[in-house]
Amino acid sequence: MSDVGSEDPEEDQNYLGEYSGDRNEVGERHGSGRAVLPGGDTYQGQYDSGRRCGQGTYRFKSGACFIGDYYNNIKQGQGTLYYPDGSKYEGSWVEDLRQGHGIYTYPNGDKYDGAWLRDVRHGQGTYWYNDTGSSYRGAWNNGKIDAVGEILHSNHHYKGSFLNNNPTGPGKYVFDIGCEQHGDYILTEQTGPPEDDEGDSSSALKWLPRDITGPTMGTSESTKPSSGGP
Repeated sequence: MSDVGSEDPEEDQNYLGEYSGDRNEVGERHGSGRAVLPGGDTYQGQYDSGRRCGQGTYRFKSGACFIGDYYNNIKQGQGTLYYPDGSKYEGSWVEDLRQGHGIYTYPNGDKYDGAWLRDVRHGQGTYWYNDTGSSYRGAWNNGKIDAVGEILHSNHHYKGSFLNNNPTGPGKYVFDIGCEQHGDYILTEQTGPPEDDEGDSSSALKWLPRDITGPTMGTSESTKPSSGGP
């Protein structure tokens, strides 16, 4: 998610910039107007007593563009922000931040549709991975997959608990053929080779299967997920 830069507050009516449009009886911008701001940004839309209020289009010098609702000079309500890197957010805004329900389309084609809180994914939502066609559906906590959810693949899906974007503890793989494989995800420690003076170690996610239920009671190679996780 790109940084689009800050918007000019427009609080001082004596600022160096250009404005054409309606004004009220005391000379403040009021009604419909267009402003060219000192930093090179432009705004065209509604004003109320000198401040952006209502529908408007704000074009940033960086190439970003916001089209939507303003209140008291900040994004508030519904609107779409187009970022310079090609990503896009369309949805709810509260006090200049993504909050409520919104859809974010990323430069690589990934997409998130769900709840936001103070600019990060938080609550229930679905994330689609463009390169694999898989998706995650479930809960988010402060921008991370961090609760109960499920990952859906082309011919099976995994359902269980997640922590810091990884599956953890008990869960199950459900296959389209009608069977389920139950098991647990654990973190195992991996140590570097003996000649490694630093003795580096890292953790790897491992799937430990327990049992299979459904039409196929025996374990087969076609129903064994890789130990690396979904």
